[in-house]
Amino acid sequence: MTAPTDPSGPLGAVIDRADVAIDALVDRMRGNPVADRVFYSASALGDWSLLWHLAGATQGVVTRDQGWRRAMRLSLALGVESAVVNGPVKSMFRRSRPVHVGDRPHHLRMPLTSSFPSGHASSAFLAAHLLADRTRGGGLWYVLAGVVATSRVHVRIHHASDVVGGAVLGLALGEVVRRLAPLDADPE
Repeated sequence: MTAPTDPSGPLGAVIDRADVAIDALVDRMRGNPVADRVFYSASALGDWSLLWHLAGATQGVVTRDQGWRRAMRLSLALGVESAVVNGPVKSMFRRSRPVHVGDRPHHLRMPLTSSFPSGHASSAFLAAHLLADRTRGGGLWYVLAGVVATSRVHVRIHHASDVVGGAVLGLALGEVVRRLAPLDADPE
């Protein structure tokens, strides 16, 4: 297997080697019908942040206090995140996506933008950070975000480093939103 990018210095070479090694590990799960169904479904549900908008709307309905404020904050933040990540951030990078040879076991929308950073990972971790804000069991949102983000490596639409970069960006954006639009202090 060849490295996914032309390294620009020692850091680029280290990242490429890590991406190749992680892809080889993930390759052991590819072709497993259960793993393929879980990760392809997670990847599809992450398109246009559908999963996260639905989760926010559900949280808005079932949360007694600040429910709709939470839902609106999440949807607005996801809209801004998408515009920023899929616009100026991705245009700064010209990273090619992983090469996939052969048929995929399930249909997926194929993005045309740069591979770095993963928009699925950034939206997933932004959403997890906001959905978990002042809730019990908030860690489950991060687990779900991890599944969606990891799915992009499994389906060979992103390199592992794209996912890590997207996750870090999503967490940072989520923290900015928490500070600019904080919820009241009482946990739900």
